[in-house]
Order: sequence, then C-alpha cells, then structure tokens
Amino acid sequence: MTRSQKQILALLSLIALALLAAAGMYSAQAYQTFAAQPLGPALPVEAQTMPPLWTPTAGPSPAPMGAVTLAPTISHATNTPATVCGGMAPINILVIGADARADSYLYGLADAIRIVRVDFSVPRVTVLEFPRDLWVYIPHIADNLNGQDHEKINQAFLYGQPGFKYWDHPSQGSGLLALTLNENFGVRVDHYVTVNMRTFVNIVNAVDGIDITVPDKRTADSTGLPIGDHHLNGDQTLKVARSRKNGDFERIDNQNLVMCALRKKLTSPTVVTQIPKLIESFKDNIRTDLSPAQLSQMACVGTKLAPQNIVFASFPQELFKQGRVFDPVFDKRVYILEADFDEMRDYVARFQAGTWPPPLASIPTSPDKDGPSVCD
Repeated sequence: MTRSQKQILALLSLIALALLAAAGMYSAQAYQTFAAQPLGPALPVEAQTMPPLWTPTAGPSPAPMGAVTLAPTISHATNTPATVCGGMAPINILVIGADARADSYLYGLADAIRIVRVDFSVPRVTVLEFPRDLWVYIPHIADNLNGQDHEKINQAFLYGQPGFKYWDHPSQGSGLLALTLNENFGVRVDHYVTVNMRTFVNIVNAVDGIDITVPDKRTADSTGLPIGDHHLNGDQTLKVARSRKNGDFERIDNQNLVMCALRKKLTSPTVVTQIPKLIESFKDNIRTDLSPAQLSQMACVGTKLAPQNIVFASFPQELFKQGRVFDPVFDKRVYILEADFDEMRDYVARFQAGTWPPPLASIPTSPDKDGPSVCD
C-alpha cells in the first residue's frame, strides 16, 4: 500500500472516534471518573510548547496560499468570544495515518501527517497537511544511527515505535513525530490520534459504506469512478483515497471528497444508533492521548460545525522543490522534498494563531478547479 491512501485515514478516524465517543456514555457517576482518564500516554512536554522564535508575519497582505478548502467564519463582537461544548482555547491535534499492515503498531511509517486545529469559539476545524518526504532533524535518533540525525519526517514515527524504540518515552512514535514537528517547524501539539490503514477500512465497513457523487469528468479521471452517484465499501473508499492518477493535489481533492462523505454518514440517524457497538469495536485499534471527555467535546463540536467551517489547507506548492540527498541509513541517494523551513514556520505560526487560511470572503475566488470548495 502506498503513502497516498494514508493521507485521509487519520482525520477520518479522528472524526469517527469523536462521534463514537459521543454516544457511548454510561451512567453519569461511573462515566465521570472514566471520562477524565487519557486513553493513551501523554505527549512529551516539549512538543506541547510553541517555540518563541517564530511569530506570524505582520502586514496588510497575507502570504500566498497553498491548496486549501476555505470557509467563511463567524466574527464575534467581543474580545472574549463565547465557546461551545466546554472547550476553551483552540487545540492542535496531531493526526497520523500509519502504514502498518496489521492491527498492531509495532512498526509503520507516518505516511499521513496532519495538524487539526479545533476552535471552540467559531466553531471551526482547520487541517494542515505536512508532506511526508521533507528532510528534517529528528531528535533522539543519532545514538542509534551512528550520528545520523536527519531523515524523512515520516520516519520519525517509525523510529519511535516499539519495533525500533530509538527513544524511551511512553508516547512512542506519535510523541517523537510531535517533537520533530515542534523542533523543525514550531508546531505546538496538544494531543495525538494515530490510526492504521486496516482500521480505516473497518470503520467504513462498520457504517455500511459511504455515498459519494462524482460531479464532473475531472473528478472522474482523478478518482477512477464514472460520473454519478456511488456507494463504496471500505476497500473501494481506500482505492479512491489512494488514487494519484492526476498528481498529489488532485489526490487531496479525492481525500476531501471521501472525508466529507464519511462525516455525513457518521452523523446520519441510522449510524448514531450503532455508536456504542462501534466504540467497543475500535477502542483497541486507535492510539490517542485524548480522554473520553475530550472526545465527547470533539463530537459536540462536530454537531455544531457548518460544513463550510471544515477547512483543509496545504502549504503553497511553490515552497517545495524535488531533490535528492545521500542517506547513510540506506547507503544511497534518496528522494526528498526541499523547502525553506523559515517560510513554513511562518505559515505554521499563522495557522496556530488562526489567521491563516483567512476567511473565504477575504480571498478572490475563481471559477477554475483551484478555487475554494467546501463540503456540501
């Protein structure tokens, strides 16, 4: 299985977890104690601190935007806007799609790396994708690799997993990847959700598949499906999400199409009644340090989100250049993406401040395929 099919796994599973948790309440007294306990080890403190070295770029003109699905946001008149679902400050969740080919998490690369920012005041969910082929500094690995401290970013997860265990922390690969994002790009990671590809297929099958509409020839060429309505099972959904026939940016469109369809299915009345059973089915197959109470908050936010307030962002394509570097681990030159990390840090800082991507109303729209789009 290639990396393309993982890009969508992580966020879909985050949504699934939240919706599943929402309806899985037991008696109030028994649940209250259980709900406060994280479902997995917490991240290292260093990953949860935003370094003070990078601040958002000031000025009236925003920097160029990347591939992004934009949404209008709701402004509030006061400086202390009300929040929903008991949430306070916005939080960042690292969502990882592992390419492990079994239900275990012994090994696996992080082929899907996304930061999900949840804003409880709008409410709004913004998702930022990190390319898997960035050549980055990975802490805590040099002693195990004869001094080598740089690798592709997706290998940070692998080296932290029990199969390698190049650092001794309970959060394993999720924590090492969070720390890597923090040290290279200034990402503050509050929590994590990690899922493997088999779990994604099982989630789709557990809700009896999803329904998508292929609206035009461009989407048909990209997804490999004819124009029209389609009902897809888990494997078919994965095939659509992995399709790269027309390139990586078209693949992102496919993944967003799948995610919107899954979100719609998870909020349907027929699926809500199955949620307690689904919780039991998937509780051992997803790794997260969120507590049941926090997952319930996510579910609550999900019920209040307008589809246009789910935003998918990517760094501008022009930031990246294809290259090769000699990798002592593999003893050969490997393909990487080169980028100006200072520019990426600036985008991250503005993403975390909630100023990028900006509201749809502030961006010129165009009728071509690169214009803004949202879930129906």
